[in-house]
Amino acid sequence: MIGVDWGTTSLRAYRIEAGGAVADRLDRPGGILTVPAGCFPDALREAIGPWLAAGETRVLLCGMVGSRQGWVEAPYLRCPAGPAEIAAATIPVPFDGAEVRLVPGLTTEDASGIPDVMRGEETKLVALATRLDDALACLPGTHSKWARLESDRVAHFTTHMTGEVFAAVSQHTILARTSAEGPERPEAFARGVRRAGQPGGLLHHLFGARTLHLMDRLEQAETRSYLSGLLIGHEISAALAETRAAQVDLVGAAGLAALYAEALRIAGVAVRTHDPDLVAAGLHHIGRSLGWT
Repeated sequence: MIGVDWGTTSLRAYRIEAGGAVADRLDRPGGILTVPAGCFPDALREAIGPWLAAGETRVLLCGMVGSRQGWVEAPYLRCPAGPAEIAAATIPVPFDGAEVRLVPGLTTEDASGIPDVMRGEETKLVALATRLDDALACLPGTHSKWARLESDRVAHFTTHMTGEVFAAVSQHTILARTSAEGPERPEAFARGVRRAGQPGGLLHHLFGARTLHLMDRLEQAETRSYLSGLLIGHEISAALAETRAAQVDLVGAAGLAALYAEALRIAGVAVRTHDPDLVAAGLHHIGRSLGWT
């Protein structure tokens, strides 16, 4: 089978053997926002045409390609959900020469009844859930996901806009005037993480980054690292208040995962890190539930 993670800015595809091994892969630009209306079949064929010509006849798509801005909208599936539930909710898409199906995103609600959603990350979480006993997983990023995994399923999750807020605050507020690009400052990052555990709340803590600089207690070169630690620290505090855990399973790009691992260590939480390239494994589990492998 072929698994495709088609996001907003890029397309990643995997040729997956029956046992789950990845025989070939590609990573290229050409996210959904670059595809004109009605041209998704042509874009997919251009990307994976050689594999189709070699005899592959089943394609499983995940990511923003299943959003309203994508090829066809695949409605969100309510948690808890594992490979079998996700497979049963996949959406068929007309495509000459192959069976193509879209993986749905997942949805849940917080304790106050406010909905939350993910689209694409569910494949990584499915792969992780099938490898672990019950666990709390963190997928850091622009919109970080924290998911409770139980009995090989995604039981519940929360989203935190930490990466996007960091970009906005560090580039488009008054704090941009007191910060400078440069190498990571671990001491300033740790200081921000510890500050997040003190009274006052995030908005007050953010303004404190300016006043610390004004009073010569935070160098301009330290501000970005301090802000990063502050925001990640608040995210971790909120996530652990939702689901207490002595250990977090971390899946993310090396640099960002290292920051989260350090922040969790400061918070007294053990960390297990995992290969971030879990999409193919998750798609394979879903494909197996479809009877494709």
